[in-house]
Amino acid sequence: MSMPHDLRVTEIGTALANAVRRHSTLFLAEGIILVLLGALAIFVPLFATITVTIILGWIFLAAGIMGLITTFRARQAPGFWWSLLSAIIAVGVGLILLAEPITGAVSLTLVLIVFFVVEGVATIMYALEHRRELSGRWEWMLISGIIDLVLAGIIFAGLPGTAAWALGLLVGINMVFGGVALVAIALHARSSAFAS
Repeated sequence: MSMPHDLRVTEIGTALANAVRRHSTLFLAEGIILVLLGALAIFVPLFATITVTIILGWIFLAAGIMGLITTFRARQAPGFWWSLLSAIIAVGVGLILLAEPITGAVSLTLVLIVFFVVEGVATIMYALEHRRELSGRWEWMLISGIIDLVLAGIIFAGLPGTAAWALGLLVGINMVFGGVALVAIALHARSSAFAS
């Protein structure tokens, strides 16, 4: 006999709320640290950009090395040459990002521009589809898509100079908002714990 879906959802929600209450100090500490690191990234975006580039370099390098090990251990598996090529590319990208983080930052900024263009166009198309269906508030999606395209244009127009600040600034903003969200969750969990 299985439990009704609504009852399971309620139990999961209650368990999650209790876990957040029990660990609210950790959430609060993590949130404060994220806000501080995010503020640092916003005020010193070149440092944050280079740091992000170096971290991504290590990630690509480690992934490539693991890919090589896995590929050679499974030589008989289908797709050996494709897997080998993928692992070599990952190692190469990692080494390039680590050896030339400024050049890597320019490349990553180009990827960021492409992301903003694709995201902007997709969001605009999504908004127009909602307009045709007479959905409410489609204008906000349209504005969001236009802002993505404007950001892509600003970053592209300023290359290579924008590579020094774009990644770091966006990572910093993301960290600040994520940190503020964690602080808010922790404070709410603490206040609801005291109320009960």
